[in-house]
Amino acid sequence: MMSELSGYDYELPPHLIAQTPVRSRSDARLLVVDRACNSLSHKHIRDLPELLQADDCLVINNTRVIPARLVGLRTQTGGQWEGLFLEADENGLWRLMGKTRGKLTVGETIRLLDAAGQEDVELELAARQADGTCIMRPKTSEETFALLDRVGRVPLPPYIRKGRMVEADREKYQTVYAENPGAIAAPTAGLHFTEGLLQQIEEDGVSIARLTLHVGLGTFRPISADSLDAHPMHSEWGSVGRECIDAIDSSRLRGGRAVAVGTTSVRLLETAAAGGLLEPFSGDTDLFIRPPYEFRAVDALLTNFHLPRTTLLVLVYTFGGRELIRRAYEQAIREEYRFNSYGDAMLIQ
Repeated sequence: MMSELSGYDYELPPHLIAQTPVRSRSDARLLVVDRACNSLSHKHIRDLPELLQADDCLVINNTRVIPARLVGLRTQTGGQWEGLFLEADENGLWRLMGKTRGKLTVGETIRLLDAAGQEDVELELAARQADGTCIMRPKTSEETFALLDRVGRVPLPPYIRKGRMVEADREKYQTVYAENPGAIAAPTAGLHFTEGLLQQIEEDGVSIARLTLHVGLGTFRPISADSLDAHPMHSEWGSVGRECIDAIDSSRLRGGRAVAVGTTSVRLLETAAAGGLLEPFSGDTDLFIRPPYEFRAVDALLTNFHLPRTTLLVLVYTFGGRELIRRAYEQAIREEYRFNSYGDAMLIQ
């Protein structure tokens, strides 16, 4: 088994990291990887209706990205503070990552700034966690997601404008079918779909099934261990219901394929199939898909181009085959495909 990280490394020219999406989502380029023919071809996302088969089931992740990036001022000193909301508990306490000059003390407060830079609600530091995160108490009875919609910013990954959003990102860094709030990163393969394209795909006989996996901060974490076996895989919460399972099973019985949109959909479906059969699942998954993994639930994958030495790239290599995917990435770089969250995509079938 290949476990050395050098096998998942490559040189990515910085200018290929997309900083903005294409004007029309479905105009993104699509590199089609045919495993049976060991071939590569160049298309666009808008060509998906002719690439999918009539009895396929397209599986999409309907998580909704929350405006989790926070900016504020220390109430006592006026010093700048930045934070990233991670989750809220049943008591309304927030767990987040925070950064400021010096160190906050328990009981100290932060005055959050809204999108216009105006002072808004206060957060009080309630406790520090062993993992470096903070527990903070919003000094308001306002519902968490409503409050974040007002004071939060889009949590762009650091390779897009150093994480600094523009107003257009509120729409662009969200799938058109986003429904269940909870992600702090977008399921980026889904960013390519328009409502019109989805409608056309359904009219052509492809069923669309929905699941939810809240993408977490760990998705961007590079593998720093010397081997894949030593990497501590991050955990994310997901749910796949009976309706989704039945749609996939029905398609497969008719000879169709389960076509996962994004590595997040793959990870959750394979978690749900860990017992050998696809079953409903709800909970945390820390599944790390790496060689010699045997896929049980997914037949084809639509995914963006990923950074070197990441678990996302390892998953794609495992699904598509080491040599074929390496060749696909080499060709994508030569042809100047756009990489990462706002970039182009590949369909591995």
